[in-house]
Amino acid sequence: MSLPVIEPVRLEGSVVTLEPIERGHLEDLWIAAQDPRIWQWLVHLNDSREFFEEWVGEGVVSWSSGDRKTFVTRSSETGQVLGSSSYLNYRPADDVVEIGYTWLNPMAWGTGANVEAKQLMLTHAFEILGCARVEFKTDARNERSRAALAAIPAQFEGILRNHMMVFGVGRRDSAYFSVIDSEWPEVRASLNARLNRD
Repeated sequence: MSLPVIEPVRLEGSVVTLEPIERGHLEDLWIAAQDPRIWQWLVHLNDSREFFEEWVGEGVVSWSSGDRKTFVTRSSETGQVLGSSSYLNYRPADDVVEIGYTWLNPMAWGTGANVEAKQLMLTHAFEILGCARVEFKTDARNERSRAALAAIPAQFEGILRNHMMVFGVGRRDSAYFSVIDSEWPEVRASLNARLNRD
């Protein structure tokens, strides 16, 4: 089976709403990106305004012609921009997509924002796109991210050593996690329980 193209879509939840990135999001994203705790293990997008603008521009263009499909994460209650997450490495022939490039302003940490963002993106991947596998990778030293992925629960698959260079961080080992289609009903129930839904 070959999967459909990932179309721009708004994913709405009670905690967060994910909307395709647009150039008009630049200022709100830049404000959300200023806390240095966000970037300890990630590409240092906040190092310069020019670099950040390039990242936003690439995200906008990628919706029509690229691999990365970037969403802006917005509070459903207040409308405030909290961060971003993306689909990437989409392989329709293999029924696989990755969720990554996820970052949130620390004011949203522990609020359910990340849990619901993952729930919305996983639901879309499995139930709309028809994926057989959704994968995640993170810096092996990023204990916060690894704990969040394990809590989905995504299955830890191992560590790729000296896997990639990350701008502002250096060479890293990557910890890989995944959820597959046969696990999705149980994972969905777990996420819904964490979000206090039936």
